[in-house]
Amino acid sequence: MKLFKALAASTLLVVATPVFAQEQLSIATGGTGGVYFPMGGGLAEIINGKIDGYSATAEVTGASVENMGLVATGDADLAIALADTVQQGYTGTGRFEGNALPMVRGLASLYANMIQIVALEGSGITSLEDLRGKRVSIGAPGSGTEVNAAAILNANGITYDDIDEQRLNFNETADALANGDIDAGFWSVGAPTSSILNLATTNNIVLIALTEAEIAASRAADATFATTTLPGGTYNGVDADMTVLGIPNVLVASSEMSDDLAYAITRAMFENIADLQAVHPAANETTVDFTMSATPIPLHPGAIRYYEEIGATIPDALRP
Repeated sequence: MKLFKALAASTLLVVATPVFAQEQLSIATGGTGGVYFPMGGGLAEIINGKIDGYSATAEVTGASVENMGLVATGDADLAIALADTVQQGYTGTGRFEGNALPMVRGLASLYANMIQIVALEGSGITSLEDLRGKRVSIGAPGSGTEVNAAAILNANGITYDDIDEQRLNFNETADALANGDIDAGFWSVGAPTSSILNLATTNNIVLIALTEAEIAASRAADATFATTTLPGGTYNGVDADMTVLGIPNVLVASSEMSDDLAYAITRAMFENIADLQAVHPAANETTVDFTMSATPIPLHPGAIRYYEEIGATIPDALRP
């Protein structure tokens, strides 16, 4: 009888404490002062709440270039990266010369970055040409901002030999401007971004507008650039609308990800897009139409399954 009771207690203990293993997913984002990190965090929350058997965490990284490598090596399951960086990685060009990453696939295009060049009022910097001889943050090493800054500068005849380049992330760039350690900084990020918002609350900032010729030269050098409008009032003291260069941001995964998981993530994101929009207004641009027009590499077959299911027209170039 005692043995029976012991066995029964043991059985009850096992039944009462089941263990359900969840597969952990890593989402490579960027620095905490940009948009990638909150967007990745919002996506992680959707995965955690809507996809059984999986949990996800947004990871702070050096952003686009690093993120492509993390997906390629399997150190990240998902990543956000700028369209030009994604295209260069997939084709083995630019920063990825000789190191193509053909395994990378798109799940969706999320929103367009706006390339914002910021200085402080009184710095004497009012144009791209004024950056010559100045201390300029071109973005964190391995970030899409650095790729974009180099493309814009080189397209308009300015090299790193012409400036004192500093490789700082968004928060570091804002702090360095406020402290007088640099003269100007590049941001390639969705607007508004917290690091510029915070800088503009304690300092009078100036956004440097590119001329039509500078915009045209930049777009000729990089076909993934597009023009978009930064609305007046986005930042304190910047009252007028400004035409800026924009570039899409792409959610990518490896072709090694199962079709079922890629389908589940794509579906969960779009069916709960309001949750992502509540995290950051950049997600207002996260639409199926934007994905079809802005994604520079083939889509994952699992994502294609979702898009076909809802009746989207998928361009041939987006099929693997």
